[in-house]
Amino acid sequence: MTKKILYPAVLLLMGILVWELAVRHMQVPHYILPAPSQIVKTLILRQSLLIHHSFVTLEEIIVGFALAFVVGVGLAFLMFQFPVLERTFYPMVIGSQTVPVFAIAPLLVLWFGYGLPSKVVMAALIVFFPIVVNTLDGLKCADPDAVNLLRILKANRWQILWKVRVPSSLPFVFSGCKIGVSVSTIGAIIGEWVGSNEGLGYLMLHANAQMEISLIFASLLYLTALGVGLFYLVVLIERWAMPWKKSSEIGS
Repeated sequence: MTKKILYPAVLLLMGILVWELAVRHMQVPHYILPAPSQIVKTLILRQSLLIHHSFVTLEEIIVGFALAFVVGVGLAFLMFQFPVLERTFYPMVIGSQTVPVFAIAPLLVLWFGYGLPSKVVMAALIVFFPIVVNTLDGLKCADPDAVNLLRILKANRWQILWKVRVPSSLPFVFSGCKIGVSVSTIGAIIGEWVGSNEGLGYLMLHANAQMEISLIFASLLYLTALGVGLFYLVVLIERWAMPWKKSSEIGS
């Protein structure tokens, strides 16, 4: 475990050191590429500003993820229970991913305004696809022997769903959630780029206009921290919801 942490940390520190020395030796202007030491200075001096805009972006991500989760899981259950709905909506779900969110972002801002709703919808659109597809696949991958056993015991389709299919689909659902929450930052930032007066995306655009490149890097670090933190939050919830998975991993 120590080596798993130590090796990446050493590699990261070496990269930062090379970056610092290269910028200083080549005398790269700060408005082209700031040194890591300057980025750290910005993180300290502009901390309150970065935290304020981070909370705005975090709210957009969490609400967008929650919306995508409820709609995505609900739609997956409906498509599984009613094949006609799967034939109807599944192509639409796939088609929704062929259009870049950036291309429809101006329309979403026009329809939902410059406030929170447009950013929530953009984040939800990105998160929605992995959740609905993984949930549907999980419901279909239940153990057929367990399903047949419940049928022999005269269980109805709803009992089979809740006692076999739902527990077996949880690993798929959480896989979709981990993918979705990792990319949810993209939708929120795109929404802030298109039209906003708050958030890390807005702060990055403002910093770029003012040639404060170190502030852009600081915003990216905060954004990365948000994404990584939310990912591991989903991992913790997964361990709580599926204690048998943790036990099997320890046993192996």
